Amino acid sequence: MATSDVADIAEQIKHHMGDKWLPHIYAQRVVRLRTRPYKFAKPRPTARITIQHTLLGIELKIGRQRLLCPDLATARYLSVFARAGCREIAIPYDITKISHLADELESSWYRMLLLVEQHMQSETDRFAARLRHLLFANIRDELQAADRGRGENKEVLRNLDSHAD
Repeated sequence: MATSDVADIAEQIKHHMGDKWLPHIYAQRVVRLRTRPYKFAKPRPTARITIQHTLLGIELKIGRQRLLCPDLATARYLSVFARAGCREIAIPYDITKISHLADELESSWYRMLLLVEQHMQSETDRFAARLRHLLFANIRDELQAADRGRGENKEVLRNLDSHAD
């Protein structure tokens, strides 16, 4: 199949997910909250991601890198973005919101992967890998756009506040 076919299927999956599309959830539910930035060192979507319970607490393991997390909800939240290979994301300050967001984001992630499997029943593994790679890239691009939009909105609000004085 041609590259346009991969792009068409990726667009169909995004359309099918609607408001359950991961970047949509992020833009509508996370970016609007008071958040802090979180940066991943050397993100790789191919890295094995696990959550481990250790004597020191909860760790998110991304490949060989271990990140200490304050709780399981935060580790789950971060793991979704690590799987997509994101470099920087926003994480809510309000820890009571993280668990519910992690549920929604994980559901969105796994639903997307199930849709990929449904579309790929008669295709090669290589084609499925190309489709996943394209979807992950689209997710990263849309998440970055949501964060940029958030920064622009803050700048607009600051300018309005300064002109109001």
